[in-house]
Amino acid sequence: MNTIVTAEIDVATPTGRRIVNELERHKRSVKLNYPTSEKIAEKTYTHEEVWEMVESILNEHYGTDFKFDL
Repeated sequence: MNTIVTAEIDVATPTGRRIVNELERHKRSVKLNYPTSEKIAEKTYTHEEVWEMVESILNEHYGTDFKFDL
């Protein structure tokens, strides 16, 4: 006997968020799967890459050659 139910809940609404919060309290009996966004699937960056970009932008803007010590 299959006792698994799959449901789609719109978390953009207060009711949907309330339902998800209630389900998260029952970790033993509920498994939540959050879909990945299409935007996230395109390209992701490591924190080192992000800080290098920030460093580059700030140095260009202020005309400096500052290096962050990561």
